[in-house]
Amino acid sequence: MKRTDDFQKHSVTMEVRPDGTQLMSSTESLSTVVNSTGDWLHQWSTQAPDQVFLAERSGAGWREESYASVLAQVKALASSLVARGLNESTPIVILSGNSVDHGLLSLAAQYVGIPTVPVAEQYSLIPEAHSRLKHVIDLTKPSLIYASDAKQYAKALALNEVSDLEIVSSLNCPSSVTSFNELLKGDSSVDVENAHSQVGPDTVAKILMTSGSTSAPKGVLTTHKMMCANQAQIADALPFLRKRRPRLTDWLPWNHVFGGSHNFNLVLANGGSLYIDDGKPANGLFNRTVENLGLVPGTICFNVPVGFQMLFDALTADKSFRVKFFKELDMIFYAGASLPQEVWEGFENMALDVKGEVPLMTSSWGLTETAPATLMQQEPTDRSGVVGIPLNNVVAKLIPEDDNRFEIRVKGPNIMPGYFKAVDQTSRVFDDEGFFITGDAMRFVDEGDPNKGLQFVGRLSEDFKLLSGTWVRAAQLRLDLLGALSPIAADLVVTGADKNEIGLLIFPNLQEISSLGFSINASEGVLTDVKLVETLRQRLETFSTTNAGSSRKVVRALLMSEPASIADSEITAKGSLNFRKVLTLRADLLERLYKDDDPAIARID
Repeated sequence: MKRTDDFQKHSVTMEVRPDGTQLMSSTESLSTVVNSTGDWLHQWSTQAPDQVFLAERSGAGWREESYASVLAQVKALASSLVARGLNESTPIVILSGNSVDHGLLSLAAQYVGIPTVPVAEQYSLIPEAHSRLKHVIDLTKPSLIYASDAKQYAKALALNEVSDLEIVSSLNCPSSVTSFNELLKGDSSVDVENAHSQVGPDTVAKILMTSGSTSAPKGVLTTHKMMCANQAQIADALPFLRKRRPRLTDWLPWNHVFGGSHNFNLVLANGGSLYIDDGKPANGLFNRTVENLGLVPGTICFNVPVGFQMLFDALTADKSFRVKFFKELDMIFYAGASLPQEVWEGFENMALDVKGEVPLMTSSWGLTETAPATLMQQEPTDRSGVVGIPLNNVVAKLIPEDDNRFEIRVKGPNIMPGYFKAVDQTSRVFDDEGFFITGDAMRFVDEGDPNKGLQFVGRLSEDFKLLSGTWVRAAQLRLDLLGALSPIAADLVVTGADKNEIGLLIFPNLQEISSLGFSINASEGVLTDVKLVETLRQRLETFSTTNAGSSRKVVRALLMSEPASIADSEITAKGSLNFRKVLTLRADLLERLYKDDDPAIARID
């Protein structure tokens, strides 16, 4: 049995233009939108003052902060920031990852109209990536830098770009660093409520860094209106959020729009509790996630597909954990890529076994520039990969391409006003009707019934032609191959532009390969174990047999021995592969891939 009270079934209206362009929008109106994130904090500090809002691990238990406690600390911090002269023109750059103090500082800044700039902590912790951090500081020109631990972030804090800025830290503060506790003392000379009254829908709450495959990171101006409207849109689509306060045990990073805007604000807007998971779906760290979920199971589980795969394995192995996990679960929500169908069905079967019903299993689509949720699958479906229909007050412009695909552009209250200090870049991403040009492609789940929603089919820029003229839809092909080559492939790049055949450069899952009994022999940047290469060849042959057509026939693959580099920008701030950068920096391996006399190449005829 599937839950039927967790979603609001909306229908869409379609306008078809003579050139085939279609405008798609919900038939429902948007519910009331608050003016700022501070309104939510005031609401729940009054209605549920003792409810836990933010928590993080502390020893064997948790440091828990209630709504009333958070509001008091936010006001104190905000007064200290205003007393220092910080304002809308003096951002705060946050170097470290998710923590209670990070959340308090962000909310305090938002309370009085000071933008925050959360950056990927790898930019600070990996010296080779310091150039990315320097770019962010040079672009945003902050007046204050925050890092959770001054000792852990010492190398980043010693950069010349930081030398003239006030540094604040919660731990291990030398005399040159301001203690977070000092900010918490507040400043009674500041009228913090008057400062808060100046904050409105168009006030910039934060600047989120995002980048394409060919440009340096851009700053997405994220306003209170964007975030507040987006939470009203999400709750309109998922009304159970307003009936049962959500509880999250969540690791997704706050420098990214999914964790920092979507998930954080979903909890705050609906009076829920956010327990910060200090684990993540990575080798050596996922056991901590399992421990945290065992201590505080969520009512909603957000993750990316690789995280759900690891979670599924852990749930399969431990019945008591399985019972705890599903006991109060309202929704499983994935993002980042399509969830493998076997994992989807596995979760359904587990839920039925544990409690006799299946929680809502869903996904949505959006970008950093869209706050992020813009389309959402709002009702039960039997398969993954569906991203649904426009949320309330969003209009999707669907421009026909080919193969029943459409370029999607969007307009709505959750769309950014532009990029920070980048007028030219901003003008290029909006068309003459004011629609944001996303660069993504969609197709209808059912061409005869648009109410069944859309399916994401990749980035238009990732598609390429073979020399034969055949188009290769690389994004969808990559997702399908990741499932077919699991657990050998951790990630991969589809190649073949201006070639005769499709190939793959694979980033292998070394731990899984080793556990399967293969050796990790490497030579000149690739793995060379003969048995491993043969196993990969057999997998490709099976995939080719079940995927007819030259546009999906993968003929050759190499397993690379060196992981993708954050320092060299092969990995973006979002944690995803920068495909063009990989192909540029590994041009020698790309050339090697298309030679026929190399035993390291897994090749099929």
